[in-house]
Amino acid sequence: MARATRQDDWGFPRWRAYGESSREAAKVRLCDRHGCTQPGNCPAPKSPNSPDRWYFCQEHAGEYNRGWNYFEGLSAEEAAEREAAETRTADGYTTSRHQQWAGSGDGSRSRDELRALEVLDLEVDADFDAVRVAWRRLAKQNHPDIRPGDKDAAARFQAIQAAYDVLRVAEEQRQWKPDV
Repeated sequence: MARATRQDDWGFPRWRAYGESSREAAKVRLCDRHGCTQPGNCPAPKSPNSPDRWYFCQEHAGEYNRGWNYFEGLSAEEAAEREAAETRTADGYTTSRHQQWAGSGDGSRSRDELRALEVLDLEVDADFDAVRVAWRRLAKQNHPDIRPGDKDAAARFQAIQAAYDVLRVAEEQRQWKPDV
């Protein structure tokens, strides 16, 4: 009876492959931190807006990221302007439809909305009815007609109005978004 398969080891088991058929050495990038011998699997930018990357091990990548300041060298106004410009075009990174059941704690509210909720003394998961009630209550307390001549109340009233406008516009956008 003949063999079913043909082998080319000619009876010498040590010529067989040990899992991989290739006998080439595997290329491993080492961590770019001086003196580290761990594999460098975590890329990190060498400078802002640069394609050049450092490659660190996980421990040194964490150390590098703790000290990284994306807005280093910018004034407060320039940093706020850049942050606003970058978040303005982040439409592709909204939460997916199947995760929206989780509420506001899942990142569906913007930073401006969270600040507005803070101004109105509401929790992050407050619905729009609660926003409307809080806005009316605070607006009545701080309205310039109720407190004439009180500059602090006028400033609070303006902040309350701005917070309500932010939340109203966000609620309208959520309602008019087409289901995809």
